[in-house]
Amino acid sequence: QLQLVESGGGLVQPGGSLKLSCAAFGFNLNHYTTGWFRQAPGKEREGIACINSGDSSTVYVHSVKDRFTVSRDNAKNTVYLQMNSLQPSDTAVYYCAAGLGVRGAVIPLQYDIWGQGTQVTVSS
Repeated sequence: QLQLVESGGGLVQPGGSLKLSCAAFGFNLNHYTTGWFRQAPGKEREGIACINSGDSSTVYVHSVKDRFTVSRDNAKNTVYLQMNSLQPSDTAVYYCAAGLGVRGAVIPLQYDIWGQGTQVTVSS
């Protein structure tokens, strides 16, 4: 079975930080591009970042550029999303997803394997 398991969400004050984890089971993340997505109530799921297979190059959308960082630990078969300077507008359910034949894209339909999601709430 191919599975992604997310963790690390929670409640944080504006300006704070969280680090999300995405652990893979049944396959090697090094062979897949891994994307991060989020969905707020009443809004469509949007891609925010990805890390490419192989060379680990990264892509970020403007709204999270310089605040969020994606990385991969091949030994742990885990991808991370470090989130800094969090704002209330970042509140959403965050998902990781893996896809073959994807490079530098954050389009949900291009990804095959999805995690269960983890809630991030930014509030005072």
